[in-house]
Amino acid sequence: MKAKIYISLKDSILDPQGKTVEHALSVLGFNEVKGVRVGKYMEVMLEPAPLEQAEKSVEAMCEKLLANTVIESYRYEIES
Repeated sequence: MKAKIYISLKDSILDPQGKTVEHALSVLGFNEVKGVRVGKYMEVMLEPAPLEQAEKSVEAMCEKLLANTVIESYRYEIES
């Protein structure tokens, strides 16, 4: 099984890295860009298990280590 995990800053948190990328894109002539938010993407390989068990495991990983839930939100997809 594979868990695809997407982590991003919450909307209320400033994203200086995103602002830097937005500015760089503007300098390169991509003036249509009006905002950039930078996040993280991870793929975690899991032993085969029932979907409910895999979801609980991935949520625990995100809550305990992968995401700082004070300033970040996360979502995931699990593939068999």
